[in-house]
Amino acid sequence: MAERAGPDHRPARRLLLLAGCLVAVLTGCADMEGLHRDGAAASVAPPEPLWPQARPSPPGPEQQRGRPFAVPGVPKVTSGDMRDADPLAVVKADLTATGREDQGTGRLVDRRAAERVAGCVRAAECGVREPVLRDLTDDGRAELITAVDIDGRASEMRVYHVVDGVVTRVFSRRAVLEGVELAAGHLAIREPTSNDRFVYVSHYGWDGRMMALIELKLDTCRALKQTSGLPCVTPSPTSGGPS
Repeated sequence: MAERAGPDHRPARRLLLLAGCLVAVLTGCADMEGLHRDGAAASVAPPEPLWPQARPSPPGPEQQRGRPFAVPGVPKVTSGDMRDADPLAVVKADLTATGREDQGTGRLVDRRAAERVAGCVRAAECGVREPVLRDLTDDGRAELITAVDIDGRASEMRVYHVVDGVVTRVFSRRAVLEGVELAAGHLAIREPTSNDRFVYVSHYGWDGRMMALIELKLDTCRALKQTSGLPCVTPSPTSGGPS
């Protein structure tokens, strides 16, 4: 009698081979020596401090542009509302007094702006911008926002508030005013950088004492045009990074 042939194990063997290939695909390729890296990870150098021992001296009183300043020589405003003050008289008194305090250093005010408004009779004739009256402190009373244009590019911007009847400067900034916007009590000031594709955007808000910086960021020229409608300068091929 012929011996009956045993079971054919070839289909099972094929299934095992297929399962092994599937595992290899799912887990990745490995050679006989195991997994290996394609190369050493790139090394990252830590920041290198330059002149670590150098520290600036603290600012003196004549250098502190950010402190509230009671404007001398201006009549008291008993209502507490800058609508009841003379905008041009306030700006003239402020820049004159600040010019004396500045002692010619140019830190607190540009001398040309002070000289320009000293004999000013009509605001438009001496570069004083039309006053804007808005409530920035959420107390129901208006603050005065204005600026003095110095040379067709730079400006001295100011905000005035009433403290116990005294007209007080609560914001001072010399800047190239690419744009100034007001939203929800915040001032947003846009300034150009050395790269025409970008602008600085500084946001200021009331901190109970003055208009303080709350955010500083870079924005693109395209975003500037979309959000404010201001013209966008075409970047030159040689423009560098933001300054």
